[in-house]
Amino acid sequence: MMPLHPACALRHLPLALGALTLASAFAGEPLAYPPTRAASQSDVYHGVRVADPYRWLEDDRSADTAAWVAAQNAVTDRYLQALPQRAPVHKLYTALYDFERYGLPFKEGGRYFWTRNDGLQQQSVLYTATSLADKPAVALDPNALSKDGTVALGGVVPSRDGRLLAYGVANAGSDWQTWRVRDLASGTDRPDRLDWVKFSGASWTADGAGFFYSRYDAPAEGKALTGANYFQKLYYHRLGTPQAADALVAENAAEKEWMFGAEVSDDGGLLIVSIRKNTGNRNGLMVLPLPRGAYAGGTPRVLTLDFDAAYQPVAVDGGRLVVKTDLAAPRGRLMAIDLSDPARANWKTLVAEGPDAMTGASGVGGRYLLQYLRDASTLVRVHRADGSLAGEVALPGVGTAGGFGGRWAEGETFFSYTSLIHPAEVWRYDIASGQATLFKRPRTAFDPEQFETRRAFVTSRDGTRVPVFIAHRKGLKMDGSAPTLLYGYGGFNVTQTPAYNVTAATWMKMGGVYVLASLRGGGEYGSAWHEAGTKLKKQNVFDDFIAAAEWLIANKVTSPSKLAVMGGSNGGLLVGAVVNQRPELFAAALPAVGVMDMLRYHRFTIGWAWASDYGTSDDEAEFKALFAYSPLHNIAGGKTYPAVLVTTADHDDRVVPAHSFKYIATLQAADTGPAPKLIRIETQAGHGAGKPTSKIIDERADMLAFIAQATGLAVP
Repeated sequence: MMPLHPACALRHLPLALGALTLASAFAGEPLAYPPTRAASQSDVYHGVRVADPYRWLEDDRSADTAAWVAAQNAVTDRYLQALPQRAPVHKLYTALYDFERYGLPFKEGGRYFWTRNDGLQQQSVLYTATSLADKPAVALDPNALSKDGTVALGGVVPSRDGRLLAYGVANAGSDWQTWRVRDLASGTDRPDRLDWVKFSGASWTADGAGFFYSRYDAPAEGKALTGANYFQKLYYHRLGTPQAADALVAENAAEKEWMFGAEVSDDGGLLIVSIRKNTGNRNGLMVLPLPRGAYAGGTPRVLTLDFDAAYQPVAVDGGRLVVKTDLAAPRGRLMAIDLSDPARANWKTLVAEGPDAMTGASGVGGRYLLQYLRDASTLVRVHRADGSLAGEVALPGVGTAGGFGGRWAEGETFFSYTSLIHPAEVWRYDIASGQATLFKRPRTAFDPEQFETRRAFVTSRDGTRVPVFIAHRKGLKMDGSAPTLLYGYGGFNVTQTPAYNVTAATWMKMGGVYVLASLRGGGEYGSAWHEAGTKLKKQNVFDDFIAAAEWLIANKVTSPSKLAVMGGSNGGLLVGAVVNQRPELFAAALPAVGVMDMLRYHRFTIGWAWASDYGTSDDEAEFKALFAYSPLHNIAGGKTYPAVLVTTADHDDRVVPAHSFKYIATLQAADTGPAPKLIRIETQAGHGAGKPTSKIIDERADMLAFIAQATGLAVP
């Protein structure tokens, strides 16, 4: 799709349309939407004919789609410009976003590396120093790679000696990355260039001669943003050679869905290859010896290709590979595989499954740092090499902690700590002493002492207890009058735990209540909790979210005329589904980059990999379940819907924008009441990763201004 400048888009619409739009928007009358041509396209699924009149919008490179995008953006922009909340919300959001943010430090070759953003830089800058007390030097500034900040770092991996930096860059939010190699002493790039890399990092051999990475074949002309991604291959790139000469390490010509991840062990002697067939948490493992820390070819040896559980490599210690797994342990355990005799019968449990869900594991300083969730709050236990418990990491409070990476021989690690009202702090943890010391604490315009947060439990339709976290200004009246923003995700084993974000902080400063729901489909209670929200059980996720909304109303936190819902990607699907099922519960809805066409999602880019959570319309039973909740196919004309603002981007090659295009066209054409049904289409942006600061602020401020208008929240 051609990039569209908002000013150009406005010039192509009659001024009268803008006047009618603004007048009707605030008089409670239906908006005048741009007409969307409906074609006679339809498909038959297992004997059921399903209309798809807006399929032409799937062609994001056509002139017709470009004109439609321009017209939709023009109407949306005119509406947003007229909102009295827009300017003050933008000012407040900018002020709260403007604070110094640090990434977690990591160490390589005697050097520390970390990212820092001074507040409003478009992209965070990578710094390096030989000591935490030294003044850091800039290792790589992505802001210098483009004038508008739309080129972002996709990954950075220093060589073992700390002299070279392999880094990936993505343009305009695309998942596609190009990898280069920078000499850190001179600050110049070597001639190495690797294209068509997606869903891959890099892992150096210990000799520094090159690194492993995964890529796809170059896509067909015009299919880079929408074509399906199959047959990923694992390569070794030797420095100074062209990409065409890279050594093929692993592929499977018979399994187009296999994806490869590669990690060189801390001692440099072993390549560990993880194989996935989708975005589920089940994977296979292979290993390849690297004599003298170098790659000399060879075929990786299979440890397991049963795809029956998750196997996350944690450490190589004393000839054994230690993995975190949910094999016969839905809440997770730690196991050791003897590499000299790796038959499954010889695998040993180091740390058994417990009552809490193990969500992360790392091996640092001869210890295993195991992260757990207890009712969606983090706790971290420390275990010795033999698996015995050595203690716990004392966290600053009840909230969310993450990180704890590092090498088996290093004596320190770093972690972040955050809650809904506390911006992320960075802490250093000393393995030998067990002491945590503060490294960086941000100073922001948000004062956590003025706000409070609590955890509650709601009961879903089938009796399941679902945790929700509620945050707001202290002393706020709970009489049902508080504008409330409810956020959820519920999928792909992704945990939703309380963490600070500027959108929530701005909403609370505006006087609203922010609520985070930890739904089934996530990983908050282990693999069983995840699986209870997948495929034929996906309705459980929507029931959980609806139960949270009903609880907030019943307990007088808010009321339907004051309640907004928000979610992105799989969470955009969530919002679309619950609004179709219970539109009367909500005043506003914000589905962002959502998966809205559940019958065709698997035909684009990496969508096929989501079948582990969704199933596909190719299977009759799964088709029936998908068709029953698909946001696109269940818009109910004749019902009064809340105000809806869909957000997407023209370069989203994860969830292609056609999902949002077809959904909003259908919603605008249906009889769903006078509340606005709008779409905001960002240009030169993608699914979200790497989005420049200015675009984040503009988009999120518009979203908050929109729901402030819908819920009657005045912003001075």
